[in-house]
Amino acid sequence: MSKIILKSAEQIEGIRESALILSKLLAEIAKEIKPGVKTISLDKLAYDYIQDNGGTPAFLNYNGFPYSLCISVNDQVVHGFPSDYELKDGDIISVDGGVDLKGYISDSAFTFGVGEIDDDIAQLLRITRESLDKGVEFAVKGNRVGDISSAIQDYIIPHGYGIVRELVGHGVGLSLHEKPEVPNYGSRGRGVKLELGMVIAIEPMINLGKKGVRFWDDGWTVSTVDGKPSAHFEHTVAINKGKPDVLTTYAFVDEVLNKKVDNQ
Repeated sequence: MSKIILKSAEQIEGIRESALILSKLLAEIAKEIKPGVKTISLDKLAYDYIQDNGGTPAFLNYNGFPYSLCISVNDQVVHGFPSDYELKDGDIISVDGGVDLKGYISDSAFTFGVGEIDDDIAQLLRITRESLDKGVEFAVKGNRVGDISSAIQDYIIPHGYGIVRELVGHGVGLSLHEKPEVPNYGSRGRGVKLELGMVIAIEPMINLGKKGVRFWDDGWTVSTVDGKPSAHFEHTVAINKGKPDVLTTYAFVDEVLNKKVDNQ
């Protein structure tokens, strides 16, 4: 079994630089999301943007994955393929990306609404994003992975949503997937103890309906078992004393989305 890799302060700064590129990329993608856009065009944008900023797409060719982004629409939970599918009013789209900058790897995802989305789906997105924030609060030295997991779970359960169990967060930074696993369900005080130097990706995957998922024959795409929508948000976080050090940010995305609302 592979060990947890503790990063030096210098390595964490390298991951932070990678995360900044990724955070700005998600904002560039936010600008493009509207009805009529083909999801494959977002993948090309990501490839070009990451390359132009001195990095490489961490997902491209990872275990054979053929794209720079995972793009998962509506009932797709994660690991969807970009394609010629044209976004429609009322869709939701999870955009999950990674940047490798000189060997330092970041991972982040955001689920966008396309045009006008139903109120129940808008609430799913809002609650899932808020659950990520609740989990991140516990990503500090001395806590345990289960403290993060239970914070997410406790925030989601009252809303009656399904918490995906087959897929979890993970360590990240020098490889795309490292130890430890970070589930979105669990008990406080359980699991791996969080130490300085750990960097993790926290990523609630929350379904409007049942928690069950099905795996597609393409070997990657995962969708809800009942065909209802799923939301996915993810931050890369370094474990610190007292308060979490969130390396990715949604500030750039929010700026773009707020401008879109103002211009309507």
